[in-house]
Amino acid sequence: MEDVLLIDEEARGRRLDVFLAGREKELSRSHIQKLIEGGAVLVNGRAVKANYKLRTGDSVEIHVPEAQAWKILPEAIPLDVLYEDEDIIVINKARGMVVHPAAGVSSGTLVNALLHHCKDLSGINGVIRPGIVHRLDKDTSGVMVAAKNDAAHVDLAEQIRLKTAHRIYQALVLGTIAEGKGVIRAPIGRHPTERKKMAVVPNGKEATTHFRVLERFSSYTFVECRLQTGRTHQIRVHMAYIGHPLLGDPKYGKKSPFAIEGQALHSAELMLTHPRTKERLRFAAAMPADMEEILRTLRRRG
Repeated sequence: MEDVLLIDEEARGRRLDVFLAGREKELSRSHIQKLIEGGAVLVNGRAVKANYKLRTGDSVEIHVPEAQAWKILPEAIPLDVLYEDEDIIVINKARGMVVHPAAGVSSGTLVNALLHHCKDLSGINGVIRPGIVHRLDKDTSGVMVAAKNDAAHVDLAEQIRLKTAHRIYQALVLGTIAEGKGVIRAPIGRHPTERKKMAVVPNGKEATTHFRVLERFSSYTFVECRLQTGRTHQIRVHMAYIGHPLLGDPKYGKKSPFAIEGQALHSAELMLTHPRTKERLRFAAAMPADMEEILRTLRRRG
């Protein structure tokens, strides 16, 4: 799509991204901001920032590239399968594995592996995220469930919405937490200036994390976290918010002095009701070797 707009007095003073989001109904504001950042939107023939204030007489050129059809291919990637039947598959996701394809990542994901392993997955989330009911960050390891059919997907999504599916995480955080346990209630939304980060913001979505101290060390704490809500990067944002960012977190903390790629966060347990049999199930995944080694090192230091 290509378009050229001439700014009139009515639009004067408005932010470029806000103006275009109100006019181009088929494009989200975040999509428009990406187009602006990528140079696909020009004002008077030059690239500007998303917060550019429009002036009367400005010429705005919009060049939206044609959408590319996604084709996600099955790939023979090994999976650590904890449980599988005709409705669901539960896996222990490895650290470093992206859950589903996105811009710049079209292969090597959990979805590519599941398509090869399962053949059939629920289609509710479309071709990019078939079967994916909930996600883990790339560098978060541990238990995940995927749905093999739409009925199972709807049921599992409802359990997550109603908070009857429970997720327990283990994490290593910086600093020594004095309290034995606590609850973090702080709304999470997009970071106001760094668009690839989340943050505690006044207008964010409600978010609640329960934590319990498992072990204390001189400069670190091993904690268990239970999610009451499931916001993007929730544990990472909340622990950083109270002054205890996750060890090795590249986005909300600092580089780890230990041998670990990414944040020391592991999805240890998942409890849910089977969508067909209604049996209550619990799945657990052993902590990855890198986190185990860090804990052994900290215990030796005393």
